[in-house]
Amino acid sequence: MDKVRKMERVAALTKIMTDRPRYLFSLSQFSELFGAAKSTICEDITTIKETMGHFGLGIIETVAGAAGGVRFIPKVSDTDTDNILHELAFRLAEPDRIIPGGFLYMSDLLFTPHLMVKVGEIFMQRLAHLEPNYILTVETKGIPLAFMTARAFDLPLITVRHGSKVTEGSAVSINYVSGSSKRIQTMSLPKRAVPSGARVLIIDDFMKAGATARGMVDLTNEVGAKVVGIGVLVATAEPEHKLVADYLSLLILHDVDEHTKITDIRPVLTSD
Repeated sequence: MDKVRKMERVAALTKIMTDRPRYLFSLSQFSELFGAAKSTICEDITTIKETMGHFGLGIIETVAGAAGGVRFIPKVSDTDTDNILHELAFRLAEPDRIIPGGFLYMSDLLFTPHLMVKVGEIFMQRLAHLEPNYILTVETKGIPLAFMTARAFDLPLITVRHGSKVTEGSAVSINYVSGSSKRIQTMSLPKRAVPSGARVLIIDDFMKAGATARGMVDLTNEVGAKVVGIGVLVATAEPEHKLVADYLSLLILHDVDEHTKITDIRPVLTSD
């Protein structure tokens, strides 16, 4: 193997670490990959760390000890966070998004990768202190958002289904009353998906009364795991008291007027 130049190592190291946020890479891995001494790799990482910090692109964290290494932690500045949430609020307030029944069409935004990557990083940044082991969501629209949050945390994603699938083995199921349709629905979770004692973070796209979130909490409890937090992209202002007590919402939907085509949706800013 030809000797790898510093510029090439720095570019490759940056790509490798940012492709897998929060994953702890050992210096030995990089030393073997590039055929360079650990001291040389440390110098490269220092260069990346300073550059990331200067442009506010994230944090390079070094963990000391035999089991230590280096990892990239995404960081979205307060200004960038507020800009992203303002953009989402502006786009969700577009008149043609209003669906009969007072709902908003959100699927195009939820399935836009670069937006959900950033929203996932915002959730990770605001909820990292909860130290979850798993990210949990319910099919279907919330999956891209939850998946990008799982990526930012470097954690597995678990999807609760409406009804069980024979391909996933035995499952735990519960009935709940949907807050939007007021119908009794069933959600299920494969028993092997979440180990007993796991710390679970619920991520979803929308919350009205909180019935779906309450169902996911109850389902998680049934398999012996613990919900440590709930994050939703949009929550309605009413009802004020949801069926779950503690949750983080990035946007608050105050009103949708089908006649005037005016939507009052506001971001929850970092200064709030």
